Amino acid sequence: MYRRGGDSLQGRYHHYRLHPFSVAEAEHPGRRRAFQPGGALAIDRGARGTLDTLLAYSGFPEPFFAATARMHRRWQKDRLDRVFREDVRDLEAVRDLAAIEHLADLLPGRVGSLNALREDLEVSHRALTHWMDVLDRLYHVFRLRPFEGRRVRSLRRMPKAYLWDWSLVPDAAARFENLMASHLLKLVHDLQDVDGQTVELCYLRDRAGHEVDFLITASGRPWLAVEAKLSETRIDPSIRYFQQRLKIPFVYQVVLEARRDFVEDGVRCVPAADFLAALC
Repeated sequence: MYRRGGDSLQGRYHHYRLHPFSVAEAEHPGRRRAFQPGGALAIDRGARGTLDTLLAYSGFPEPFFAATARMHRRWQKDRLDRVFREDVRDLEAVRDLAAIEHLADLLPGRVGSLNALREDLEVSHRALTHWMDVLDRLYHVFRLRPFEGRRVRSLRRMPKAYLWDWSLVPDAAARFENLMASHLLKLVHDLQDVDGQTVELCYLRDRAGHEVDFLITASGRPWLAVEAKLSETRIDPSIRYFQQRLKIPFVYQVVLEARRDFVEDGVRCVPAADFLAALC
């Protein structure tokens, strides 16, 4: 609310964005790594149990620490009621509250893609964009845009949407991808807010159909790319394609069910618990 006011307060406060718990934070409370954009990650051994709890119950404190299905359901219901019955009504100019609730109901099944939502809702592109902006401002969703570069013919107007509460996502692969997006966004926001670094999180997709889930850039240049997989340890061809085309220094295929950490053709395939423990 202060940031929307007339007084900028520049120099009198710092703005930090608060995130749900991550694997690294849950396992090592109070520790903060010193990241150097453009450098390698120091991969740790992570606890798979922590990751499983986060996947099941989200990273919000109440359901995470309770770790029971009953508490999780009650907390999730209360949160959604507050977002749509109070926050949207009181803070945003939305005429059709039922339609934006319908959009929110559809989003967990469309994580990572917004294609066909406009047709399903039978609304204009402008209306859908406005509703997504509302959900973004209220911390229900966040969106990633494709990387734009001279060597990639990207699809510029195709953002991907993810939920702050990834436990709403029913599909296992999409939920893991959402959790990965949240962890990487937390790293990017930490580098921006604490260190003042010029880093951004986006994804890679070109018109030929090659796609990699995530790319972090440092000062506009590719720093590290991440592909999230449930169990596939064979290196995805799209990772190699973009690695060679964009000269990405660090490329990871992060696998939830993997047990082995290995490097193949410059791509590191690493268990998810270990990779996520290396973040913040």
